[in-house]
Amino acid sequence: MEKQTITIYDVAREASVSMATVSRVVNGNPNVKPATRKKVLEVIDRLDYRPNAVARGLASKKTTTVGVIIPDVTNMFFSSLARGIDDVAAMYKYNIILANSDENNKKEVQVVNNLLAKQVDGLIYMGHAISDNIRSEFNRSKTPVVLAGSIDPEKQVGSVNIDYVAAVEGATKQLLDNGNQRIALVTGPLDEAINGQFRLKGYKSALDQAGIAYDESLVFETEYSYQAGLSIFKQLQKAKATAAIVADDEVAMGILNAARDAGVKIPEDFEIIASNNTKLTEMSRPRMTSIDQPLYDIGAVAMRLLTKMMNKEEIDEKTIMLGFDITQRDSTKNNSDK
Repeated sequence: MEKQTITIYDVAREASVSMATVSRVVNGNPNVKPATRKKVLEVIDRLDYRPNAVARGLASKKTTTVGVIIPDVTNMFFSSLARGIDDVAAMYKYNIILANSDENNKKEVQVVNNLLAKQVDGLIYMGHAISDNIRSEFNRSKTPVVLAGSIDPEKQVGSVNIDYVAAVEGATKQLLDNGNQRIALVTGPLDEAINGQFRLKGYKSALDQAGIAYDESLVFETEYSYQAGLSIFKQLQKAKATAAIVADDEVAMGILNAARDAGVKIPEDFEIIASNNTKLTEMSRPRMTSIDQPLYDIGAVAMRLLTKMMNKEEIDEKTIMLGFDITQRDSTKNNSDK
């Protein structure tokens, strides 16, 4: 038998009070006699009444719901960010609607529109790039938006991330110090700002400081998947790369396993630095050195920034940069030689 939806009307009738009184109890309004509040809460408990967030939103013009757009729900990078978002949302009593965009531009626009149609109070967007279509949707809707782990080079949209230029510069320097002359940068599409404007800039800067000419044939654009990493290793060998900085941990894992399958020793013959320090970097053998982004914190701070925007609180800075580290493990020489 299908469970009947219990409404505010049922609670009011059962507790012999008005619907306005039930509403006041549910919303924590202090203007209710303690005895009445107790009676209403007992009925709510007994009937298992769940206030309808959307109906409540129609009255208050707020749905206390936040839309979170995730490019790939299976990728540990995004799931780690989502945990931080979810914990802070729960703390501030916001519900989350999670939407997977499959890293597809057309689908992203559709997903944004679907969430806005649900009257969400705010959006957190984890896509790697803001396309012009997405930007115009954001501008049109007037709904507060925060990027988590991504960058808006135009700084129109709030964002929480790390200094990707400094992170990749540091990783490249480490590989140069280990004696590598041909270091590959394996990243997503360069037309995405995070890759083409930030990661690439850090990579070029480190080479420049070491007096090494930039070689385009050592920069590889790839999709973020384990399969992509497996298939790109042959190209890395063809380019005579002796080390790689890899923008995604699944891709790094693919490169690592393809190298080992080809009999290439890591780190003696080939060094790898991953970028997200997800669980994969600990699970691989050898374990991978990685740029350590505080993924959980990025998600948590993004959600807190969004709550401030939704409540029209004062905001000092819309672009927030958190600190990062490089966690040393066994896929680079400096760690295994010690």
